[in-house]
Amino acid sequence: MIWASADKTVVSLTAAEKLLNDYFAVRKVLVIAPLKPAKETWPAEITKWDHLKHLTVSLIIGSQQERLEGLQKDADIYIINRENVVWLVEHYKSKWPFDMVIIDELSSFKSSKAQRFRALKKVRKYISRIVGLTGTPAPNGLLDLWPEIYLLDEGKALGRTLTGYRDTYFVPDKRNAVTIFSWKPKQDAEELIYAKLNGLCISMKSADYLQLPEQLFLRREVSLSDKAMNLYKTLERDTLLPFADGDIDAPTAAVLTNKLLQAAGGAAYDENGNVKYLHDDKLEALDQLIEEANGQSVLIFYAFRHERDRIMQRYPGAVDIKDDSAVTRWNNKEIPILLAHPASAGHGLNLQQGGHIIIWYGLPTSLELYQQANKRLHRMGQKEPVLIHHLLVRNTIDTRVLDDILTPKEIRQNALIEALKARIKEVSAK
Repeated sequence: MIWASADKTVVSLTAAEKLLNDYFAVRKVLVIAPLKPAKETWPAEITKWDHLKHLTVSLIIGSQQERLEGLQKDADIYIINRENVVWLVEHYKSKWPFDMVIIDELSSFKSSKAQRFRALKKVRKYISRIVGLTGTPAPNGLLDLWPEIYLLDEGKALGRTLTGYRDTYFVPDKRNAVTIFSWKPKQDAEELIYAKLNGLCISMKSADYLQLPEQLFLRREVSLSDKAMNLYKTLERDTLLPFADGDIDAPTAAVLTNKLLQAAGGAAYDENGNVKYLHDDKLEALDQLIEEANGQSVLIFYAFRHERDRIMQRYPGAVDIKDDSAVTRWNNKEIPILLAHPASAGHGLNLQQGGHIIIWYGLPTSLELYQQANKRLHRMGQKEPVLIHHLLVRNTIDTRVLDDILTPKEIRQNALIEALKARIKEVSAK
């Protein structure tokens, strides 16, 4: 079951509490979550709600000794970060003790080749109840669904192998004589897949059940100076920007994409890993947005470390979300500028108390990271319209990422979520 909802944490914990104490259907519950939500969000939700406060919690996080101590505690809910799933499976081997597992951000198990998926697959037969939570079930297309759904039902809906699923519902798309680079759904495959998921997956969007404020998506386009645009075009054309002490080079298309994204932001890493500064045009546009915020706190998402460093140098009061107590201080409105990479803050963190303004200084190419990051402020408890600003450099890869990559992916994913929502109406009608 996939809950796509801002309130999925408390819903899942409520279900677990009922199964533990009312129905006696499970004995030990394991929550697998990204590190920060595992440490902060899940324990906080349990203490926040009266009907959950009696649940005991043990964190399986930290050093190996700390994790072992966490496992030895007698608790109702055990919480582990997803990076330690492989260790946990190896620790227990065939004596897996958790008969209920809740996976926060199930989409992080979307790769069938990933060690965490393979580890959990080994012990899946010992788990009587499993819940997968995600707001982005298929961020890069329907092929992502198979590993996630397999963990839910061991292959009953979409088949027991990825190859079988792929051959049934997809045909080769981009390829050369010997290699297939991508796959596309066969005619009517989407509808057939959605039908297979009926009864297993359900979608509950916050906007359908909660009175959330409006989200406003805003573009702020930036023009580069002639000098900066010439540098950008040179890198784009020649895949090289020469410098006396180290060149910015891009030997492959993937590297070139990253280098161009960096160059649009004002700096790029050279071949030695050093930062070459190219312009301040985007930073100056950021100055304007912060000034327009008129003293209100802003959450800035960056794509590269040197973007964070340059912003922090420009704004000494800015704080990185990785700093100790940063989330608490932000929600207490003690931080005027909070910096975060979407991979670090894109899942599970409740930041809605601290502000309502997001600025995307650098965009990710992952729809999952983009959508989940925006949801850090647009969630239950937010009182103000959420303003989501995109700083986009004209005539560069910035605009192409938003218009040609993120937006089309969102359209495809929304089709899946709408199909799952229809299941709720069917259930309610019965």
